[in-house]
Amino acid sequence: MQTTAVGTRLVEVVVPVHNEQRALREGVARLHAYLATTFPYGFRITIADNASTDDTWRLATELARELPRVRAVHLDEKGRGRALRRVWSQSEADVVSYMDVDLSTDLDAFLPLVAPLLSGHSDLAIGTRLARASRVERGPKREFISRSYNLLLRSVMGAGFSDAQCGFKAVRTEIAQALLPAVEDEQWFFDTELLLLAERHGLRIHEVPVDWVDDPDSRVDILRTALDDLRGLARVARKTLSGAARIPMPAQVRRAELPRRMARQLPRFAIVGVVSTLAYLALFTMSRQVVPAQVANAVALLVTAVANTAANRRFTFGVKGTGGALRDQVEGMIAFLVGLALTSGSLALLPDGVTHGVELVAVIAANAAATLVRFLLLRVWVFNPERRRNAR
Repeated sequence: MQTTAVGTRLVEVVVPVHNEQRALREGVARLHAYLATTFPYGFRITIADNASTDDTWRLATELARELPRVRAVHLDEKGRGRALRRVWSQSEADVVSYMDVDLSTDLDAFLPLVAPLLSGHSDLAIGTRLARASRVERGPKREFISRSYNLLLRSVMGAGFSDAQCGFKAVRTEIAQALLPAVEDEQWFFDTELLLLAERHGLRIHEVPVDWVDDPDSRVDILRTALDDLRGLARVARKTLSGAARIPMPAQVRRAELPRRMARQLPRFAIVGVVSTLAYLALFTMSRQVVPAQVANAVALLVTAVANTAANRRFTFGVKGTGGALRDQVEGMIAFLVGLALTSGSLALLPDGVTHGVELVAVIAANAAATLVRFLLLRVWVFNPERRRNAR
């Protein structure tokens, strides 16, 4: 049964694809049938083919001819973020969204995803696989990597959203078009950068628990994607600190900002944290070639902890001069011990014979948790201005 669109509201659903001839026809046909029979608003499905080399583009054009509210767009360069930017920036819909072609996310979550945006209650909406109400079927490796990445975002970047990587998102079109010029990534980090930028500007992000089934045919290069994400986090932190990420936003979507001092400290701490993490990973990788993982972890963590405390002392908390520097380092060792316990424990839990890549993922996740503890210790205790004044 065909539903009646509410008013003239229009939602554009982008399906970005690259070499997806296997799943394209079934996925788009099922999505079109679902929206045509259950969705109470106007919709348009846009297949965004980014540089496919198989039959994806041919199938996309066929679907556009066969189905009344489906169109196809072709890009000569690869990149999911590039495909979304192209369609979203030109859309005249009220809300723009996207989902993966395999439809891993249950479509029943789509109306709850876009409804708060159409009502004006929220500015962006994301599906989350990490809520208690979510039902997720995927392997332990992908579960561990996903939770580790989102923990890193929350602890290092202070992100308030729970799942940056779920391929099920929507944005009010005017908000998307205001944010897009400041988003640099064209690949997988596009989602994360968009969300971090939105949160930095006080926009409201609505989360919907989803039912999600892993696609066993996923071809994502996990290690390469993780390294690209770390570089992206460093770049976003640098832009935030410099003020380059500030863009005009409607006054009605702003909310109270962080306290002035913390608003300055968080991005600086994030930059130091990203640089420290990269240095730690480099030292750990080099040391791992000649010593056991636990020894390599301790050495890399000790060196970067000392440098991290010194950098945060001067750069983040503005403590000048050498007076009290030794005491600060000694007190900072508590954060080092927390990090050592967490990373050593994560390595000890790994089974024998795991690859170096798995070791890296484990220590990155543990370091993310330790970073949150470090910030709290440094801000509330080690470099607390009131405590330092009373100590004089």
